[in-house]
Amino acid sequence: MTMTTLLILLGIAAVVLFYFVGIYNKLVRKRSMMEEGWSGIDVQLKKRYNLIPNLVETVKGYATHEKETLNQVIQARNSALNAEGVKAQTSAEKNLNSALANVFALSEAYPDLKANTNFLQLQNELSSIEGDIEKARRYYNATVRDNNIAVESFPSNIVAGIGNFELGEFFEIEVETERANPEVKF
Repeated sequence: MTMTTLLILLGIAAVVLFYFVGIYNKLVRKRSMMEEGWSGIDVQLKKRYNLIPNLVETVKGYATHEKETLNQVIQARNSALNAEGVKAQTSAEKNLNSALANVFALSEAYPDLKANTNFLQLQNELSSIEGDIEKARRYYNATVRDNNIAVESFPSNIVAGIGNFELGEFFEIEVETERANPEVKF
C-alpha cells in the first residue's frame, strides 16, 4: 500500500466521519428545538391554569348551585397541571377544554354573569391564551415533524439508531364538536 493510497483512504474516512458527525449534530439540534417547542406549550398552559381559579371564583358568585360544574373544572385543571408526557397532557387538555366549555355555557343561563366585567375580562384573557397555546402547539408539532423526518430518513436513521434518537409525539387536542358537521335548520 503506497503512501498516496493510505492518504486517500484516510481522507475518505475523515469525510465520512465528518458527514456522520454533521448528521448527529443535526439530530441533536432538532431534538433541542422539539424540547424548546414543548417548553413553549408548557408556559402557555401554566398561564391558562393560573387563570382558571380566578374564572371559577367569579362564576361561583353568580352560579352557587352549579358547584358540580365548577368542581369538574378544578379537577380537570389539576389533572392537566399534573400530567406528564405528551399523551397524558393531550388527554388532560381534552377534559379541561370540555369542562371550560361547560362554564361558558353557564354564562348563557346567568345574564348578570355574562355582563360581569371580571368574567368578560377573564374570558378574553383565556381566549388570548388559547390563541397563544395554538401557536405554541403548531410550532412544537412542526419541530416534531422535522425531527421525525430526520430520525426516519436515510442515512440519518443510521445515526439516529446509534445515538438513540427517538420519534417525537405530536400534541393534538381533538375536540369532537369541531369535527362534527354543523346542523343547519330553517
